[in-house]
Amino acid sequence: MAPSVGTIPVDRTSPVPLYFQVAQYLERAIESGELPPGAQLENEIQLAEQLGLSRPTMRRAMQYLVDRGMLVRKRGIGTQVVQTKVKRPVELSSLWDDLVGSGQQPTTSVLSNDSGPASGEVARKLDVAEGSPVVVLERLRYARGEPLARMRNYLPAGLVPGLSTETLQQRGLYQMLRANGITLHAAAQTIGARAATLAEARLLGEAKGAPLLTMERTTYDERGRVVEYGTHIYRASRYSFELSLVAR
Repeated sequence: MAPSVGTIPVDRTSPVPLYFQVAQYLERAIESGELPPGAQLENEIQLAEQLGLSRPTMRRAMQYLVDRGMLVRKRGIGTQVVQTKVKRPVELSSLWDDLVGSGQQPTTSVLSNDSGPASGEVARKLDVAEGSPVVVLERLRYARGEPLARMRNYLPAGLVPGLSTETLQQRGLYQMLRANGITLHAAAQTIGARAATLAEARLLGEAKGAPLLTMERTTYDERGRVVEYGTHIYRASRYSFELSLVAR
């Protein structure tokens, strides 16, 4: 539904431009779910009149959100809210924790929960002898009911006893590591991008060749022991990494 008169506060004495105040308010409403995907906004003229703003100011606010991928203009339909991307800070946290923290209602489908000998690459990443027993997990993570990421994780065998499929559906992997007395201390992570294969596209609800974000992570505990190695893919249309940079 469209915002009603008086629901978007604007401070005309503030140095923050009026268009940006309106855009920020609508952005918060979209991210909180107050304006859900598919909600149609009134046209710029009506919204400008409601708020006592000029049409160019309202148009600029709407265009700001269109440019950020939060609104879309459709001929004959109007301006609609689109599914927002999940924004994840680059820090030592799990996708499950981040989705819970941002109100994205995560759910998990466990594609496989197996064990087997570590291949050369996996053994090197986990710092174990080649052929050592490892647990191999593959899961599909959803946010608000939409597929978001396929996650493949490798752990040294015996690290987390009782790693059942049912538990993996209900909790995040890092939650289970912490519950078993493992203190996550540091990680080496690489972020990249590539096109989706046909199988990946079908799994994630995308077209073949759609852009995917990739993430490879090796996680260490406080003793420097490798506790997990993961290779994940994310829908670029629904997901982004956020980085904070400082001058040196």
